[in-house]
Amino acid sequence: MSAELFKVLTKCDMVHVPYRGSAIAFPDIISNKVQLIFDNLPSALEQVKGGNVRALGVTSPQRWPSVPDVPAIAETVPGFESVGFYGISAPKGTPSEVIEILNKAVGEALKDPKLVARLTEVGGLPKPMTPAEFGKLVAGETEKWKKVVEFAGVSVD
Repeated sequence: MSAELFKVLTKCDMVHVPYRGSAIAFPDIISNKVQLIFDNLPSALEQVKGGNVRALGVTSPQRWPSVPDVPAIAETVPGFESVGFYGISAPKGTPSEVIEILNKAVGEALKDPKLVARLTEVGGLPKPMTPAEFGKLVAGETEKWKKVVEFAGVSVD
């Protein structure tokens, strides 16, 4: 989907070669059978550090703290952002008091320097939010990617 967003914003015509994961894709990247990959930071960094591939950009809106020398794609492609996120959800109807307790506990955990360091090491960046802020994020991302799916003509096989 990151490549499809790139195609939308740059009007670049690239052929999408689907893989069932980066472990299968990297041999083709390394051998130049395929010219580029949009991958998650942890697995891509291992290949970069090993000297197998060259990082061209990160998909976050700004440079990523653990790889400050790698430019953000948004530096040359305005509006490009393709960042995954994790969140915690509860079933509909969960009492607001329970939601508040869970949100507070997660917020406290994300203040732990060891946890923050580990998350950063594997490509994460903790961003505590209120339940309302998280709902707004999910809604915005859903709308954004819906448009990319429509543009690309993506379907589930």
